[in-house]
Amino acid sequence: MPIAIVVALAFVAMGLPQTLDASVTATTLEGGQQVIALGPVASQEAIKQLGTNGGGFYNVNAAHPFENPTAWSNYLNIFAMLSISAALAYTFGQMVGNRRQGWALITAMAVLLIAGVAVTYWAEAQGNPILTSLGVDPALGNMEGKEVRFGQAMTALYAAVTTGLSDGGVNGMHGSFTGLGGLVPMFLIQLGEVLPGGVGSGLYGMLVFALLSVFVAGLMVGRTPEFLGKKIEGREMKYAMLAVLILPLAILGLTAVSAMLPFAVASVGTAGPHGLSEILYAYTSAAGNNGSAFGGLTGNTPWYNTTLGIAMLLGRFAYAVPVMAIAGSLAAKVKSPASAGTFPTDGPLFVGLLVGIILILGGLQFFPALALGPIVEHFAMLAGQTF
Repeated sequence: MPIAIVVALAFVAMGLPQTLDASVTATTLEGGQQVIALGPVASQEAIKQLGTNGGGFYNVNAAHPFENPTAWSNYLNIFAMLSISAALAYTFGQMVGNRRQGWALITAMAVLLIAGVAVTYWAEAQGNPILTSLGVDPALGNMEGKEVRFGQAMTALYAAVTTGLSDGGVNGMHGSFTGLGGLVPMFLIQLGEVLPGGVGSGLYGMLVFALLSVFVAGLMVGRTPEFLGKKIEGREMKYAMLAVLILPLAILGLTAVSAMLPFAVASVGTAGPHGLSEILYAYTSAAGNNGSAFGGLTGNTPWYNTTLGIAMLLGRFAYAVPVMAIAGSLAAKVKSPASAGTFPTDGPLFVGLLVGIILILGGLQFFPALALGPIVEHFAMLAGQTF
């Protein structure tokens, strides 16, 4: 794929290794010998990000200086993650004969993603008052789990993008974020990873929310809702609701069971609300096919291996089945010409409604669990309590 070659060459120019040598031995300042792993890092990084896979060449992923050495490579990582997924929303507009429809979807994605970056950066820049009381300069913010090469700003940007997509690559440890800073990446996955999501999967997830939005708009004005000239009726709404309920069923259901079973709780590495967040993030990431983790949770047990695998299957395949049913149902319908009463789905009003529906559904489904985890952790941090 030409774009993969171009991105790989750009990574090489930025200092990423691209060799078939397995390793090189270096002499340290102390005179000792250190074996440094090498390989075709640049090409693998291009494939990983363009395909929104996220699996890193090195164990610490994009926090490793050979995998992400500078601010420029960090930006290229983010661009590569977004490029194909965001382009598919524009492609959708081309395919349906209305570019404005594609731009409306991209705008809704961008609004929510930028808000996620802003909240994450604000939370991390505020720092941790517990560390401030121990003499840490509050101007430094929260640098725990972050590379000094990137700081809070580029770490927040990377964290929001990798969870708004189904990428999973990280340049900082999400489990080391503050309560609210860790809440945002988790919530972006729980929304269905539609900002703009994985290659293809994010687009059809966003279209499910678009159908729900026009249905709500139709209820407000007492008209049969339409999307792209097709009537949206009870059949499509049943399939759409089935799709949006699969994620909370997998995430919240399995989290609740794991929080009650003693052998599952024994795998949690941290007490208090952060421990619940570790379980919740694990199932959120698995159901969203994201791959990032909070850390601290020992997931390599029969229980978590099995249930996280089930969450992955439900989150990807069980979500796709009702979407395919919606596509088949709409394809069989005759396209109606727009009339004076047709609600336009390519303007600012629709974008605002779409953003509102996504936030309302996400809040109703996941806010109680988030309140018991990262939100409680935030208030405990303000009160000087750590875990």
